[in-house]
Amino acid sequence: IQQAICYSVARASVAEIDRFNILQSTLMAMRRAVRGLEIQPDYVAVDGNRLPQWEYAGEAVVKGDGRVEAISAASIVAKVVRDAEMVAMDAKYPGYGFRTNKGYGTAQHLEALKRIGASPIHRRTFSPVRANLEPQQQSLL
Repeated sequence: IQQAICYSVARASVAEIDRFNILQSTLMAMRRAVRGLEIQPDYVAVDGNRLPQWEYAGEAVVKGDGRVEAISAASIVAKVVRDAEMVAMDAKYPGYGFRTNKGYGTAQHLEALKRIGASPIHRRTFSPVRANLEPQQQSLL
């Protein structure tokens, strides 16, 4: 970040991911991040196999985080920001182990979902969350 000319971090909300799916939400977040740059780029390389629909020239680079320096840097920034957010969520939603698992589907996290259910930051379309919600929804019928 200290070496960057500019940078932008963007995200899709839990509701957007549940509504549009993870791929479309990722493309949405990419558009938001690039549009949020103080200096607009002439060319954008993204990690993956498709570009968002946008006005920028660019390319999708499969495994780009290991092949393109700018993508590598963006991946590191995104991970550091997300990890810090998950540490903050650990204080807000105790019991899930977000401080250590960062929201990934570890055994500890999956056990917490079974024990205490989903928090507001859990995606309802994440299969372990959905599996835990289905019995509750069926009992309401």
